[in-house]
Amino acid sequence: MNQAESRARLEWGAPSVPLMAAALLAPGIAVLQSKAMAPLALFTLAAMLLLGWRARGRFPMPGGAACWAALLLGSWGVTSSLWAIEPGRAVSNGLSVAGLTLLAAAAARLVGSELPDTRRRLGQAVLWGLLIGLVMAVTDHLSGSQIRAAVRGLDRIPPQLTFGLKPAASVIALMLPLLAGIGWPGRGRAAAMLLGLVLLMIVPGDTARIAAVAGLSTAALVALEQRLRPAALPRLPIWLGGGMAATVLLVPLLLGLAMGRLAPLVDRLPPSAVHRLAIWDFGLERAAQHPWLGWGMEASRALPGGDEQPEPERLARLGVRSEAMMSWFQAPHLELMPLHPHNGPLQIRIELGWIGVALAAVMWFLLGKAAAGVASPAAASGALASAFVSFLSSFGAWQSWWLCAAALALCLAAGLRPASR
Repeated sequence: MNQAESRARLEWGAPSVPLMAAALLAPGIAVLQSKAMAPLALFTLAAMLLLGWRARGRFPMPGGAACWAALLLGSWGVTSSLWAIEPGRAVSNGLSVAGLTLLAAAAARLVGSELPDTRRRLGQAVLWGLLIGLVMAVTDHLSGSQIRAAVRGLDRIPPQLTFGLKPAASVIALMLPLLAGIGWPGRGRAAAMLLGLVLLMIVPGDTARIAAVAGLSTAALVALEQRLRPAALPRLPIWLGGGMAATVLLVPLLLGLAMGRLAPLVDRLPPSAVHRLAIWDFGLERAAQHPWLGWGMEASRALPGGDEQPEPERLARLGVRSEAMMSWFQAPHLELMPLHPHNGPLQIRIELGWIGVALAAVMWFLLGKAAAGVASPAAASGALASAFVSFLSSFGAWQSWWLCAAALALCLAAGLRPASR
């Protein structure tokens, strides 16, 4: 066997190879079925650890302060089963968070120690994967969901199928800032990110668009700081972590005040936005009943009264005066708490109390601090900012497919290595 053949075999057996494959597949898979992100990420992380064990004779050990903070949060979730409404869910979700944390932290440490040439190939996989996913998403949207209907074997396309692209858009928004870590010149990276943002704007999903703008803006600012201070550790990711931690702490405190200020404008808002205000108002009421310990992890879906419709008195207190708006809220499917409050800090406040909120704030701060130390802080910080926007206003805090997508993106961020680094 010559040297070139030996090197090729070594590269194909590298722990980063499953991560490259996942980067190529993830955006397209998210378009077809977002919940498939969970098995994809878990298989990828497990395969990475097995290849690392095969290459080095031992499994990589997870580490880092952010890892231990996330483990504490998951452990607190398990502990909350002692008083939770649904103790089984508290145990299973807490263990899932802890297990995913250990897998992702070990895989990130492993890919971070790979050879620079191998790691730069991750950027190519991210680029092509995003291109494939964006083309699929735009084509599916413009064709009236034909691609996803064909995958599901549907002859008729139900109207709700259109909403299925929103989770895919959030996954793409999560991965777009990773383009800051590909091995292209600065203008090439900027052009690729701008093109990705333009294509994403065609796909439905307001939160995903905001997340993409936040992630790409953060990546650009961190890249600018690195250019101005090339020899120093970037400070912006640490400030980002501090801002995210402060937001987690302040949102449960200030949300009620902010809704009170919105009361004069409520009748001008879309009904769906007013429904969100009613959900938050109900969530704040229930959170105040168990301020320190909460109702137990994943208890939002089972809160007393959560399956009832918003009462006229509550709507009037929120500022609803329009008879048309009041009539809209009489639809039987509208509930005060549909599974989760669509607000990560508030959900943690409801379920895990102020202790859980404090642990989550520490975790977000330490994630920002960790982003400053990787080979591509711009990519890591951008992905983190995008994930935080979705955490604030979109999915449930413990939805497994979304946590797996975030773990995969942050693992990629730890492995990217631009040519300039």
